[in-house]
Amino acid sequence: MPQRYPVIIITGTPGTGKSTHAQLLKDASPVPLNHINVGQLVKDKGFHHGFDQQWESYTVDEDKLLDELEPLASGGGIILDWHTCEMFPERWADLVVVLRCNHTMLWERLEKRNYPLKKIQENNEAEIMEVVLQEARDSYPQQIIVDLKSESSQDLENNVANIVEWINQWLKDNKDEEDGSQ
Repeated sequence: MPQRYPVIIITGTPGTGKSTHAQLLKDASPVPLNHINVGQLVKDKGFHHGFDQQWESYTVDEDKLLDELEPLASGGGIILDWHTCEMFPERWADLVVVLRCNHTMLWERLEKRNYPLKKIQENNEAEIMEVVLQEARDSYPQQIIVDLKSESSQDLENNVANIVEWINQWLKDNKDEEDGSQ
């Protein structure tokens, strides 16, 4: 049975607007999409080996997390929202959205979240070095990766509209494939 709706991964350095994009996309989508905040899922379901005090984050149990997500991804119709994407199998992804932000603006956003200086520096460096974008490029076919600026409400609005347009095209392309295979 073909997948009904797409799997969209929205990724980026913390503070780039992943959760906001995902929620607005869920609301604007022409098809039902389930927004999964992967970091929250890790905390809520205990898919971790404990909290790392030095890095102030959970050490994720990737096996448990992927086991939980596999049936959801196989069914389609989900938005995976997380600061990394490389652990998700290539077969899951129909679209990988990498959100990017000017490092000065990112620094200010992370300060507003009361991140410790070390964590702000680490994330800012990752953004400057394009770590998340490179992970996506190393993990998925180039044609499904889109790199989007996320610095203003106008960017947010445009990005969501462009992803909705992509979903509509995906639906048309996959309907054509289904019709052609019968």
